[in-house]
Amino acid sequence: MKRFSVPEQAAMVPLLGRWLVLSAIVGALVGVASALFLWSLDWATAVQTSHGYMLALLPFAGLLVGWVYHRVGKHVEGGNNLLLDEIHDPKKIVPKRMALLVFAGTVVTHLFGGSAGREGTAVQMGGTLADQVTHRLRLGTDDRRILLMAGISAGFASVFGTPLAGAIFGLEVLAIGRIRYDALLPCVLSAVIADQVTLGLGTHHALYAMGAVPAIGIGGLLATVAAGICFGLVGMLFADATHALSALFKRVIKYPPLRLFVGGALVAAFAFALGSRQYLGLGIPTIQAAFVHPLPPYDFAGKFGFTALTLASGFKGGEVTPLFFIGATLGNALGHVLPLPFYLLAGLGFVAVFAGAANTPIASTVMAIELFGPAVGCYAALACVVAYLFSGHTGIYRSQRVGHAKHLSWPEGIRLADIPALRRTRLAAATDSAS
Repeated sequence: MKRFSVPEQAAMVPLLGRWLVLSAIVGALVGVASALFLWSLDWATAVQTSHGYMLALLPFAGLLVGWVYHRVGKHVEGGNNLLLDEIHDPKKIVPKRMALLVFAGTVVTHLFGGSAGREGTAVQMGGTLADQVTHRLRLGTDDRRILLMAGISAGFASVFGTPLAGAIFGLEVLAIGRIRYDALLPCVLSAVIADQVTLGLGTHHALYAMGAVPAIGIGGLLATVAAGICFGLVGMLFADATHALSALFKRVIKYPPLRLFVGGALVAAFAFALGSRQYLGLGIPTIQAAFVHPLPPYDFAGKFGFTALTLASGFKGGEVTPLFFIGATLGNALGHVLPLPFYLLAGLGFVAVFAGAANTPIASTVMAIELFGPAVGCYAALACVVAYLFSGHTGIYRSQRVGHAKHLSWPEGIRLADIPALRRTRLAAATDSAS
């Protein structure tokens, strides 16, 4: 008697239905959370802008945030890195307090003038909410990994209005050189649903007006490669500088809340000394201006310094929007020396510095297409890939793993945080053998 064989496509129907339900739940939850978060950021930015004296209170706001985290948030201080570690090596449910603390901490950072972004908060909220779903529904380890990735995708997509880039980001950010296709469907579904829910609640995202993209030619491609190298090096420097400064704060100041007080005091002092608040907050107006007219060539360095100081001292927020600022203004500056329009270079820098710092060239390329249109695709892909290669094996997410090394034989699965020590060991061994 012949056995009845179910067609492969028919067997996929229950799987599709299952992930549709789970992704809809995660996407809806994250979409609502992101909308509330973006409204809160708009309010905080408006209040900070209209009440200049609040910047003087940044050290005390930092002291309060640091004290709260020191008392009840020690287990969630890892933020995005905690989520990446849980996906790679699942251990315990992500506490609900992560979403609440990072939400409040980021709003406070922006309310009092710190220089930070929003992606970190959205991703942490997305991961936390997704993990609560896995806990409530008692899903297995493999499903938990996938749903955590879907939560990351949903958070990124909804906060920037880029559902395709968000979906790919959740797949690409885990490991350098490797993408998990088993999570593709949930990540896409959750990202699209979260973005639609956020938009449906009346949230609006910033728009960037890029001029006409020139036809592709040898000169333009060579200029894009040169720009990509610059973008990758700056992304690497930002990640390394932030990590090094954070380590310095921890080494010099043992009491965590005091680090935020000192960091906030330095940020406020530098801003008052410069007589400008251009490098505080998200910096969206300056990013938009980078597409309209030439800017001072040092603007990228200003945002670099203020953001590194804010985040390294322990204030909450993300790195991505400041990286957009750094990249767009750096690209604008490169317009003085490279034979491409400054607005095109601003757009390439916008995504490529992020690609280098986060090791996510595919997500960054797709983001460029979603934000600036398909005509920029080839330029963006080349700039992002070159930036990714030239940023080396470092990044803003220290729990990122090496899936396939860029150009050196680092062990598969090693965390970016562990590479500096291994590099020193190899250097010492090579020095000993040479002597």
